[in-house]
Order: sequence, then structure tokens, then C-alpha cells
Amino acid sequence: MTRFFNTAGPVVLADHYGLPPLERWNLEELLSLIDQKKYFVLHAPRQTGKTSCLLALMEYLNRQGKFKCLYLNVEMAQSARENVEDGIRSIMGELAQRAEYHIQDTFCTQNWDHILEQSGGHSALNRLITEWCKQSEKPIVLLMDEIDALVGDTLISVLRQIR
Repeated sequence: MTRFFNTAGPVVLADHYGLPPLERWNLEELLSLIDQKKYFVLHAPRQTGKTSCLLALMEYLNRQGKFKCLYLNVEMAQSARENVEDGIRSIMGELAQRAEYHIQDTFCTQNWDHILEQSGGHSALNRLITEWCKQSEKPIVLLMDEIDALVGDTLISVLRQIR
């Protein structure tokens, strides 16, 4: 198969021309932040490879075996706007689906809807992540993408819950 330039979606080096994603930033510095349990923000213009880098970081960390790492795109919750419950529901459902698919972890799938019903949209995401981390045999690294796509009360609620 012939490789080509990709301008839509993550770069897959087997299919697309591109720079190795983990060589585009200071990996040692990022790993140090992760080891220190710190938050970090990856901010860059559109179409510069942020998602490709986050996906590569997820694969790298999972291969190392020290962490459970999950990439989560929350853009689908944008349409919820001021409806926090709907926005959080879509994020929790996506988190559960990706955890099951990428790291074969079913905790979120088995618990997210019950936690949402019990806690409500303004605290359910925080509770799900907290409970997931408590029962996990490895520390969890959550890479959230497109958080800036959220608007209104849904954005505020998500930011407060992940803090």
C-alpha cells in the first residue's frame, strides 16, 4: 500500500507520511510529569498532530506496563451545551467503551450508568474516575482530548470534576 499525506484524523505511520509522534515532544519530561501524578495541557493549533501524539503516548504507556492509559475524546458532549446530565452521560459512556476496547477494562462499562443515576451529572464523572482508580491494580493515566469543544455548564462541570 502506498503511503499518503493525511489531513483528517490521527496519523497512522504505516499508512501516512508523518514524523514519529513521540519524537515531536520531550517524552522524558512528560513521563516525569506522569510519574509525579501531575496534570499537563497539550495546546497547539489545529491539525498539528496533538491527537496522534496522545494516541501514541497511550500505546507507549500501555506497552510499558506500569500504567493503564486511556485516550478519551470528549467532543461528542459538545451538543449537550447546558445539559450537564446529557454531556456527562455521553462522556462516561465513551470512557467505558474505550476502556473496554483499548485496555480490556470493564469496570466503567459495568458501573457508569449506576453511578450517573446515583450521583447525577455534576459529580458522576468524578466518582466514576475515582472508583475506577481505587480498584485498579495499576495507576490510571487519562488523556482527555477536545475538552475545549465543550461549552457552557457542561464544560464547567467537566473541568471541576476532573480537577
